[in-house]
Amino acid sequence: MSDPLTKKPRNREHIAWYMYDFGNSAYASVILLAVYSAYFKGTVVGGAEGSRYWGIAIGIAMLSVAIISPFLGAIADFSASKKRFLFIFSAITWIFTGLLFFVEKGDVFLGMLFFIIAEIGYRSGQVFYNSLLPEIAEPEERGRVSGNGWAVGSLGGILILLILLPLIVMIEGTLIVRLSLVFTALFFAVSAIPAWLWIKERAVANELPEGKTYLSLAYSRLAETFKALGDYRDFLRFIIAFLIYNDGILMAMNFASIIGAVMFGMEQTELIIFMIIVQIFSVIGAYVAGLFGKKIGFKQTLVYSILMMTLVIICMIFAQTILQFYIIGSLAGFALTGVQSVSRTLVSYFAPEGRSAEFYGIFAVTGRTSSFIGPTVYGFLAFEAYKYFENTRGFSTLLAEQAGQRVALGSIVVFLIVGLLVLLGVKDPTRKYLEK
Repeated sequence: MSDPLTKKPRNREHIAWYMYDFGNSAYASVILLAVYSAYFKGTVVGGAEGSRYWGIAIGIAMLSVAIISPFLGAIADFSASKKRFLFIFSAITWIFTGLLFFVEKGDVFLGMLFFIIAEIGYRSGQVFYNSLLPEIAEPEERGRVSGNGWAVGSLGGILILLILLPLIVMIEGTLIVRLSLVFTALFFAVSAIPAWLWIKERAVANELPEGKTYLSLAYSRLAETFKALGDYRDFLRFIIAFLIYNDGILMAMNFASIIGAVMFGMEQTELIIFMIIVQIFSVIGAYVAGLFGKKIGFKQTLVYSILMMTLVIICMIFAQTILQFYIIGSLAGFALTGVQSVSRTLVSYFAPEGRSAEFYGIFAVTGRTSSFIGPTVYGFLAFEAYKYFENTRGFSTLLAEQAGQRVALGSIVVFLIVGLLVLLGVKDPTRKYLEK
């Protein structure tokens, strides 16, 4: 139990941690979900090729993070510099998100390059943000704090879309869309200020052994960690399950706007409204997942969330109207937030004391590897199916694009089901903390 004298500082740290997620989720809402993804696909590239290039860009960013994050996590643990790394990579995100303002129609390479660098910063920063959870929250409160972080983060995503929606509706043209990207960078940066000022990193830095560099040290620590994973078999099973089901979650998130635009002809304004609704249900989903986790265990809560997400995607394949898309999207927001929040919480219970950044680094490698595989598979499936239906079956361009999206959606279901089956063999490390 925490000392009552430390309760007030801890609460302030919780608020600062939530506020970082508040800005972090604003980036996700605007860049990944509602604005830039649709702008890149429809305006910068145009046509079915946009889905393929978007998948490639995400894949490159995620593969880069998968390579560097475990090394950085090991260095951060050893040198007690998680907070410093967090803000280095966050600054990269702020800068290159702002630079997206200069991406216009036809600037495919520039649009991919700036997005990839911003995304590397965003995803790498999450490794260190997540790894601070064990330092600011006691074991019995991590589920609540993690869930609150997702909920507050979703509110940030809602707020920025509510600010941008009227502007995009009232002002025609791409200038306001590009300006919204600069505003997003500033919104994220300002929201991160409390985390820099209030969060205290409690780990103590170790002295670098003679003859060692941080890179060589990181390599040796990682080698030890991966060898030791045999002693953490349930964590290893969980990581394999996460690698698979996280594919499905990220495919659905990264292509949500493109699905809405292609399958239902939704314009930018409609997509923003859709994402606001999804984010509202995400807040509810994060809160409910936290409550259920404390009552029935976080692993069981994760199982239910994945099952719900699977049913939602199956319904999406057969959806025919915008109203159906809105309803299904709302349920998806509820389910996917539960999956992500609970997955993050479980890692904090698997990680031994003093190695949280390393374990979150491994978690990040898994997540980024799936982020590389899933969206890339989705983009290529959608494009190849589009070509098949247009060239072989004689579909019109629009119908062929829609058919391609439905085929790609089917791959999400496969990833979710296989990941769930692996997860069923994992023991829940949080059951001993369940409320009596």
